[in-house]
Amino acid sequence: MAANLIEKSAFIFILFSISLIILVETHIEEHEAEFCNGEAEEKCPETNSERLSEMKYRKERNTRWGHYLDKLEQALRDYEPYNATDCSCHTRDLAPWKKKGISQVLIQNAKERGTRYQIINHKLYRDPECMFPFRCSGVEYFILKLINKLPDMEFILNTRDWPQANKHWPPLPILSFSKTDQYWDIMYPAWTFWEGGPAISLYPTGIGRWDRQRTIITNVFTFLDDREAEKWPWEKKKPIAFFRGSRTSAERDPLVLMSRERPDLVDAQYTKNQAWRSEKDTLGATPAQEVPFEDHCHYKYLFNFRGVAASFRFKHLFLCKSLVFHVGDEWLEFFYPAMKPWVHYIPVRNDLEDVRDLIDFSKENEEIVKEIAERGFQFVWNHLKMEDIQCYWEKLLIDYAELLQYKPERDLKLVEVTPRKKT
Repeated sequence: MAANLIEKSAFIFILFSISLIILVETHIEEHEAEFCNGEAEEKCPETNSERLSEMKYRKERNTRWGHYLDKLEQALRDYEPYNATDCSCHTRDLAPWKKKGISQVLIQNAKERGTRYQIINHKLYRDPECMFPFRCSGVEYFILKLINKLPDMEFILNTRDWPQANKHWPPLPILSFSKTDQYWDIMYPAWTFWEGGPAISLYPTGIGRWDRQRTIITNVFTFLDDREAEKWPWEKKKPIAFFRGSRTSAERDPLVLMSRERPDLVDAQYTKNQAWRSEKDTLGATPAQEVPFEDHCHYKYLFNFRGVAASFRFKHLFLCKSLVFHVGDEWLEFFYPAMKPWVHYIPVRNDLEDVRDLIDFSKENEEIVKEIAERGFQFVWNHLKMEDIQCYWEKLLIDYAELLQYKPERDLKLVEVTPRKKT
């Protein structure tokens, strides 16, 4: 009898152990799935991440949205997460000079298209006149912080909105903040990371101090106050596509006109700019009031259009954790290539022919687009800090200096640039 009792007890214990093991394994698998879908996705095995994505999106697939879900799945499979410790992925623009280098003749040929700078014995010099002084100082802020790490060099820096070295002609080494693939220009981080951005009524001295904007915008939903942390989470955002900006390009017109027909879907209005003369410049409507970046966070869907060149608003929009609709793919800033359509934002055709369809897709697939918005936020928050901008400048200028085929000599016509007082 005692033997039977022991036997039964052992059997019960074995059954309990097996059940416990199954329960623990199930919990671990659920936890890993949750972890791999969260902010730390890059730490999970790539094959597992792909498997989870494929299972999830195929489950939610339907005949209407299958073509968009296919693009999303393919984008996630192809995506290689950005390496935060290496800024070199942005310096591909130097490739045209890798074989023959940059000669003094090329610098002479380029000098009329921008401001000439020299770094000699860890001091910074430039032309006495800069076309846009605040833009120059916005760039100089970063260079001066690195000056003791930089070798002697000279370069031509373009502060105009438009790139200067068209590919119809041989390559000229000109640094510009934005370009299309029709230009040789070498992209650098725009002056607006520090100062010199567009001046509007909300920002009379110009949109600048990216570090301050990061804090102002993210405080809408993050860390300063427990009540603010939940102010505009995804569930409380207005399910409307939003845009405010001036009419620097007619590409924006279809969205503004759609807003007048379907205000339940879109709130897009034109504001004044320096060229505004009459309501004709705002498509026959009274100019709308400008809206601070942090108030964009009230909306689930935010639109980004190019301006004269790449738009300075692009990086700000991601900080709201709203879904960014990025119109067109021609105009770039230095960090754009590391951000991928359907991974970090939803791409929209220049003519906006697909815009209504994409808005409907987003409204009917909230969980999917919420994850896109989260990935976009995580990229900008983690990889576009001020130290990342500094890192890029350092890598770019050191790599550039290695391509110079001559040793620059101090030009006495240039003036020394020294750090300004802290603000």
